[in-house]
Amino acid sequence: MDLNSAIKISASGMRTQGTRLRVISENVANADSLGSVKGQDPYRRKTIVFENYVNRDEDAEMVRVAKIGRDDSDFELAYEPYHPLADEDGYVRRPNVNSLIEMMDMKEAQRSYEANLSSIEMARSMLQRTVDLLRG
Repeated sequence: MDLNSAIKISASGMRTQGTRLRVISENVANADSLGSVKGQDPYRRKTIVFENYVNRDEDAEMVRVAKIGRDDSDFELAYEPYHPLADEDGYVRRPNVNSLIEMMDMKEAQRSYEANLSSIEMARSMLQRTVDLLRG
């Protein structure tokens, strides 16, 4: 594997982590989004799934987003009998987003993104040194 392939592999990792950060950001932004009318579901947390694939041109395994799905876990129920969206028992359904988990996922995605960026910078530096050596 040459250095150009290493750069392309790391770039595929950066793309997927960038998508992951976007999905996490949507979850965090909608952590308090309730339904707009009584009986309507609140925001449902999004999930992301990655997959490996072989890039035949590079003869290397890359990563990409396989799908963006939904977390079908139960909504949180909050007892708020005076809320306009409360059911007949006084409960309001809240999104199934845990901000603490989302922030930890965001930190992990950020670190992975930065690790891929460092790999690209290192490969680029090695290529530049090679060119400098060949020039004399």
